[in-house]
Amino acid sequence: MKQLDVDQKLSRTAFADGPRLLADIGATHARFALQTAPGEYQSVRVLQCDDFTGIVPLLRSYLADHPDINLNHGALALANPVHGDYIRMTNRDWQFSTDEVRRELGLHTLLVVNDFTALAMAIPTFQPSDLMQVGGGTPAANSVIGVLGPGTGLGCSGVIPTVDGFVTLGSEGGHNNFAPADEREYAILQYAWQTWSHVSNERLISGPGMEIIYRAIARRNGRQVRDLTSQQIIAGALKDKEPLCVEVLECFCAMLGGAAANLAVTLGSFGGIFIGGGIVPRMGEWFKESPFRTRFEAKGRFSSYLAEIPTYVITTPNPAFYGVATILSEHLRGRSGANTLMERVQHLHHELTPAEQRVAQLVLEQPRLVLNEPIADIARMAEVSQPTVIRFCRSLGFLGLADFKLKFASSLTGAIPVRHSQVRVSDSTHDLSAKVVDNTVSAILKFRDQLDVRALDRAIALVSKAKKVEFYAMGNSRVVGLDGQHKFFRFRIPTASYGDSHLLSLAAELLQPGDVVIAISNSGKLPELLDAIDTARACGADVIAITTSQSPLAKKATVCLAVDHTEDSTTFLSMISRILQLLLIDILTVGISLDESNKALVLERKGATPDKARMLISHLDS
Repeated sequence: MKQLDVDQKLSRTAFADGPRLLADIGATHARFALQTAPGEYQSVRVLQCDDFTGIVPLLRSYLADHPDINLNHGALALANPVHGDYIRMTNRDWQFSTDEVRRELGLHTLLVVNDFTALAMAIPTFQPSDLMQVGGGTPAANSVIGVLGPGTGLGCSGVIPTVDGFVTLGSEGGHNNFAPADEREYAILQYAWQTWSHVSNERLISGPGMEIIYRAIARRNGRQVRDLTSQQIIAGALKDKEPLCVEVLECFCAMLGGAAANLAVTLGSFGGIFIGGGIVPRMGEWFKESPFRTRFEAKGRFSSYLAEIPTYVITTPNPAFYGVATILSEHLRGRSGANTLMERVQHLHHELTPAEQRVAQLVLEQPRLVLNEPIADIARMAEVSQPTVIRFCRSLGFLGLADFKLKFASSLTGAIPVRHSQVRVSDSTHDLSAKVVDNTVSAILKFRDQLDVRALDRAIALVSKAKKVEFYAMGNSRVVGLDGQHKFFRFRIPTASYGDSHLLSLAAELLQPGDVVIAISNSGKLPELLDAIDTARACGADVIAITTSQSPLAKKATVCLAVDHTEDSTTFLSMISRILQLLLIDILTVGISLDESNKALVLERKGATPDKARMLISHLDS
């Protein structure tokens, strides 16, 4: 396999934190690999999804062949919409929580992205040998690219170039309504209407769709035929030259050409339209002579527009691996502090407009000032307009100044060394003070880089709609529970805190669905706490655990907010763990206060006038 352009700055030695698990999981096949270094993929294997009852058994089956490999990071490309942590597959009876799968496999990182988002991310890395051009047209530099691919479904995406790389579209364009272009296709649509009231492109321009086309054309031609699979239809057309199969394949390719043309004019894809998926590559060179390109250009007044756009078939094996590896690499680089924003600003300086370069120069010369000042002052000091500041941020791939500042702050603090110094009996007050502060700061920075944002999103959503919130914490963690009770009570959510082992179980027995328990424990192993959590879950309550990720408490929880900092509690109290737990409470508090739906809920519960509610919300935000 070829070297990915995005990783050319990295050495080709193995990753310091071990191989990375990559997967491209469709409705029929699941393809796996271990990425051992940038651009290097080993142990490639294809599994049949029908052989497994869910995502975890599928992943465990592949990993069973590699019991001695220590995996920390993984990324899955999934033939499904991906929104948030919880995923329900449309083409399989599988559903799962990404965070629960991550914890089940013992991974630090698990990303799940749409398979065509991953494929789109791979396209900028392809070489001419990875593609087969169909028809004419020349790609325009720095232009939008469209991606389409029939398999078990019909994937759809796009790639938009920016000054600092590419943005991919998480699209479900395959579910657009199918539009027939002639009488034969209208007959196929009428045949499909007998079963489905809504007929999408995916319903017909896919592997199962080819089988529907076969039956529909056979009926239209007055033929009695046995059902064939898409593989048998393709073989019948290309190998046996069977007339009905040839007609079906020609009709299928024409429909695909029409869908590709619609995508091209929608996106303005002068960078080209790329065809992926498992169906078209099987047709080989025959696809060049199919009606695909003729239909692609058959757009009336826009025929000349489409004639300029090239179309390609992706022929390289397992192309999604390149994209999903790139997405994972970018994610991990962002967490590690490598490739800082300061470096990116320096690198892109010459590509910016003169006005944007003045903003860039201010960022390079006075980064802390830019981080702390409002947009009006930044614009004044750079001698530009406020819209220029926004354009500068967007040139680097951010939504605006707030988004830029958030990443910029992380980039600047990422340069602080993470270290731990042991406090000793002989230390002076000055030394022990410095060590305690340094240890706490370094632990917080490490904790920041390991935060599971998806788990936080789920926890914020649970608390935002909770009927009642109870904090269960014993011993040294009890002060964290009391802090949470004090903060959450301001949201006018009924809130209580329990730290007595007898009261825990009694309180848990009174919980109902819609209630939330926030359980806090350094070890996550206290029997009394675990018994109370079992009771709470049995009563239908959700549990947010603030504890170590591999503890028994974490496994029992609905959501785990992991605190994996290790301390020697035999000599000292668990001071840093307590601070990290308090930080999670603060993050939840701010997240809830910023949630618009929760603000409406605050107004309703408070029964306040709009002015008074705004004052309350302002107080919470502060």
